[in-house]
Amino acid sequence: MKYYAPENAHFLLPFQFDPTLLENDLKKCSTYNFLKNYVPANYNGDDYILPLRSIDGRLDLPAAFPNSSEKFKNTTALEKCPYFKEVIDSFLCEKDAIRLMNLPSGRVINEHVDYNCGYEDGLFRVHIPIITNDQVRFTLNGIPLTMRPGEAWYTNVNLPHSVTNTGSTNRVHLVLDCIRNEWSDKLFTSVGFDFTQEIEVAEQYTESTKKRMIEELELQGTPASKKLIIQLKQGTS
Repeated sequence: MKYYAPENAHFLLPFQFDPTLLENDLKKCSTYNFLKNYVPANYNGDDYILPLRSIDGRLDLPAAFPNSSEKFKNTTALEKCPYFKEVIDSFLCEKDAIRLMNLPSGRVINEHVDYNCGYEDGLFRVHIPIITNDQVRFTLNGIPLTMRPGEAWYTNVNLPHSVTNTGSTNRVHLVLDCIRNEWSDKLFTSVGFDFTQEIEVAEQYTESTKKRMIEELELQGTPASKKLIIQLKQGTS
């Protein structure tokens, strides 16, 4: 498996987007229904995800399938949001899933890990806050991150992470799953990503962790996820 070095877990990327224009496009999405999370153990609540780019451009499919960019299309919601499209085009690479992620006031995303979603895996997830407040706590690998509107953050969500929102407003992020390329390698070099840490290590999982991984991979249903399920059941990596 890949080794996910703690020092490469998160970076503030050198972008600053206009919070007002982001909010304007968010308002255009108010006529669409935000979907429930597809992994209730992580977050079991309504009004959580609005797909902006999804498999076949479907608005009813919240799941993110890493490294399946050829299947992804913009949804009708994204087509109504010119500034979102401008922001997305600032990342000079292919994209997988893109969505709005909403955490209502008083709610919690339980600590969990995602899979194959780190830069070492060929993919990088970017969070761009649109609406937030001082009482939002995004914790990644034990470290709290303060994300401000218009910023762009890379987070390696293969590592344990959770979010709490005890403030009076919702927290809404524009979240991009981007595909690593030469341009992004230069970008990550500029922010201090340590490429010497990209190594393979032996993989050890507890039975409960393995069961959870298999459940989430079954939801993806991709050839890559099916292969990993077989490996997990056989006890190989």
